Amino acid sequence: MTTYTLRTDGGARGNPGPAAAAFVLESEDGSVIRSGGRFLGETTNNVAEYEALIWGLETASDHGVRRLKVCADSELVVRQVNGVYKVKHANMKPLHAKVTALMRRFERVEVCHVRRSDNTLADALANEAMDTRSEVGDGVGTGGASQGALFE
Repeated sequence: MTTYTLRTDGGARGNPGPAAAAFVLESEDGSVIRSGGRFLGETTNNVAEYEALIWGLETASDHGVRRLKVCADSELVVRQVNGVYKVKHANMKPLHAKVTALMRRFERVEVCHVRRSDNTLADALANEAMDTRSEVGDGVGTGGASQGALFE
């Protein structure tokens, strides 16, 4: 069965500050299936990172993806999702719970930390969304909804 890759990134200019979330869903050969970035308003970097992961997981699930490798450049989020760190901040607990629930939709999910340099498209989409204060990419306006394409 095919394993897809989800790359996520969130960022804020200031902490809190203007923020955005972005994702890139790739097929096994590395081609981009869906991508998007959205402006979040004023929030923290950690909230933006979680929002990116949530949007990406929703999109992958809506597309029928069953196996997923998540690559994120937020060490904190990766370690919290993998159970290495506890989620202590009250504002993070509902986001973490939503990620955990979404991950149950998949047969298998691996969440790993990558350097920003290995996450350039998601980073670029997050920055473009912050710059334009809008939604960008082909995931615009979908909220993660499928456009009919189903994958293994």
